[in-house]
Amino acid sequence: MSETSTTYPLRLPKSLKNQVTRIAKRDGTSVNQFIAIAVAEKVSALETEEFFAERAKQADLGRFRKLLRRRGGEAPRSGDEPD
Repeated sequence: MSETSTTYPLRLPKSLKNQVTRIAKRDGTSVNQFIAIAVAEKVSALETEEFFAERAKQADLGRFRKLLRRRGGEAPRSGDEPD
């Protein structure tokens, strides 16, 4: 499967463009690569959020609680508390 690309005129505030240029240079990438990666990361984060939201809708809290109360296994240890 070959990836195709398209151009998109992007307007950035000068201060943001300067930051992107500086960071991209430090990162060893072009401004274009930096922006493409940043967009890909944001898309990935939003898609992941949507995936888990859909999975949460399928949750059966009654079954989950039953599973937590089953016999056997090991009791929680000190330090297992959530942050």
